[in-house]
Amino acid sequence: MKNAYETNWIAPVGPHVNGFEEDLKKFLGGQVSAGALNSGTAAIHLALILLNVKAGDEVICQSLTFVASANPIMYLKATPVFVDSEDQTWNMSPTLLEAAIADRVVKGNLPKAIIVVHLYGMPARMDEILEIAGRYGIPVIEDAAEALGSNFKKRKLGTLGLFGIFSFNGNKIITTSGGGALVSVNDDFIVKARSLASQARESAPYYQHEEVGYNYRMSNICAGIGRGQMEVLSLRIYQRRKNFDKYKHMLSDLPGISFQEEMDIDFFSNRWLSVIQVEPFGQEINSEKLRQFLTKYNIEARRVWKPMHMQPVFSKYPMYENGVSEQLFNNGLCLPSGSNLTDYELSRVVKRIKVFYDI
Repeated sequence: MKNAYETNWIAPVGPHVNGFEEDLKKFLGGQVSAGALNSGTAAIHLALILLNVKAGDEVICQSLTFVASANPIMYLKATPVFVDSEDQTWNMSPTLLEAAIADRVVKGNLPKAIIVVHLYGMPARMDEILEIAGRYGIPVIEDAAEALGSNFKKRKLGTLGLFGIFSFNGNKIITTSGGGALVSVNDDFIVKARSLASQARESAPYYQHEEVGYNYRMSNICAGIGRGQMEVLSLRIYQRRKNFDKYKHMLSDLPGISFQEEMDIDFFSNRWLSVIQVEPFGQEINSEKLRQFLTKYNIEARRVWKPMHMQPVFSKYPMYENGVSEQLFNNGLCLPSGSNLTDYELSRVVKRIKVFYDI
């Protein structure tokens, strides 16, 4: 940041933007190209544009996610088709994904894309999802907004599909204050994305525009923040995973509490958030009552994302469901998980949860 100010590179161009893109590429294994943008939402929007998604097209989207996964579908006047989760990773169910595609094909609509989300940093079942998508010829966009540093079979999330997207919003594992990135194994897509993100200005000695563009590029200041954050990313992943391990060790003995578990050694989560499931018991024990109880002691816990198919704005769109995401929403609670969470603070959270269970 200091360098950006001293050299007067304040605009949404500059050496730190290029450097941040190279830092991301290196961290992700060097096989992808990266375009630094002003949000993860912009990255999804551009990915859909690059896949030529138009009004009336259908795009499959995981239902259990933050609304930014689905909103860009609406920007293009396309139709979201929501798919429920499976109960191991909490991510898109491969079984329901295949059922949804088959049904849409019968109805005469082959989806143009699949948006799969790595919820709270947990890898989705990518082998199965990619196999199904490949069989039907549907490109996959990995929404890895919450999953920078997570791996599936030792491959970084965001590099398995045709596109990967990341968010560097203030609440993510590293932040540029506000920002995002689009990555792809196809260099041409990222070159095009950078152009679209810069108002689609053509190469000319004046401002020439032959298609609609967007103001989506990251500033040199934000990129400077990001470059500094990349230096501590491995530490942040260690800190978040340590939080999870402590919560699990200290809370697993409570009846009805369970965690979002890694299925096996192929699944490595950055543990962006430590999330529990609270099995309801009688009138006194459930996730919402626990959330309210913690709030009284100035401890902020949040409900799991409310599924998209339960949101009024999306209620009229197709949904292939099994009830898992609704159950996770009803029973799920995100605990304080910040990288700077102290042992004392974490112990205070655990102590209050145990007091709650004594009620």
